[in-house]
Amino acid sequence: MLDLVGKKYWFLGLSLLVIIPGLFFLLLGGLRAGIDFTGGSSWELKFDKTRTPNLTEVQNTLVEADAKFLTELKAKASLTKPEQDLVNLRNSQKFETIAQPSDNGLMIVRTGEIKLDTDEKAALIKALEDRFKESNGFNSDVSITTTGPTVASEVTLRSFFAVLLASAGILLYLAWAFRKVKEPWRYGICAVVAVLHDVLVVVGVFAILGKLFGIEIDSLFITALLTVIGFSVHDTIVVFDRIRENQIRYPGEKFASTVNYSLVQTLARSLNTSLTVIFTLSALYLFGGVTIRNFVLALLVGIISGTYSSIFNASMMLVIWNEFEEKQNEAKKSLPSRQPQQVR
Repeated sequence: MLDLVGKKYWFLGLSLLVIIPGLFFLLLGGLRAGIDFTGGSSWELKFDKTRTPNLTEVQNTLVEADAKFLTELKAKASLTKPEQDLVNLRNSQKFETIAQPSDNGLMIVRTGEIKLDTDEKAALIKALEDRFKESNGFNSDVSITTTGPTVASEVTLRSFFAVLLASAGILLYLAWAFRKVKEPWRYGICAVVAVLHDVLVVVGVFAILGKLFGIEIDSLFITALLTVIGFSVHDTIVVFDRIRENQIRYPGEKFASTVNYSLVQTLARSLNTSLTVIFTLSALYLFGGVTIRNFVLALLVGIISGTYSSIFNASMMLVIWNEFEEKQNEAKKSLPSRQPQQVR
């Protein structure tokens, strides 16, 4: 029989090796929040798919066009109130762009929290036409999506509470579901730690991708995280339930042996279920639309991590916790008992 429990520290060490680089890039500010969280505008630019321009070239064209528009606006003899308000506002804002490539000649450009008026947008589109229409087949039919800062902060707050409530619900449910075993809350805590592992893996991967390739996260990323949490808990419950059954079936067996036997029994089932999902998501990632690609990637990373954590992390933490408790009990038993001294 496979001795999975005997290698528990190796499995936990591997998890740390995966999480630490992600945390490092997270501290470096690698996790790039999209306009769903920061507010701003997202431009969908269309080019000839065989002649897509360089990202930097598009960004520079927009920045130069914006600077030219503001310079010409400030040079006017008299400004209307909306124009003066725009100049005052933009004096305190820096126009920055982030461009991401897409499929079939599409390019997504985000302009941060800056609010652009109609004339300014028209000037920017005109600059793109002049620069890329003939050489790159630029289509002037530009799709622009704008998210205000109020909506963005509301999305961020709701996302935080969604993850928090999901974790609390998992802890309470598992404590109730395993109420007939010894100290059932341990199962809930170990499951939540495994879920935290999966969240950190997904967030870490996107922090690395954000730092190296400029990939941003949006509200779909939170949806992916919640889906990963649900999948991970489902897989963990299957393993924990088999451990509970085997504890009842073999009451005299050591806990570590029971866990190892339960893992071997559920290993094939867990892997087969996960592989089915992974194959489906891989097909979606390769052949699906670009708008869901990052969402599918987050699911892929999370499902792989969730499968690993439910088998090699959650159960191993139960074993380590049990062994620690047994050592403490043995240490207490080995202490000499002190008899109260009689006072004469």
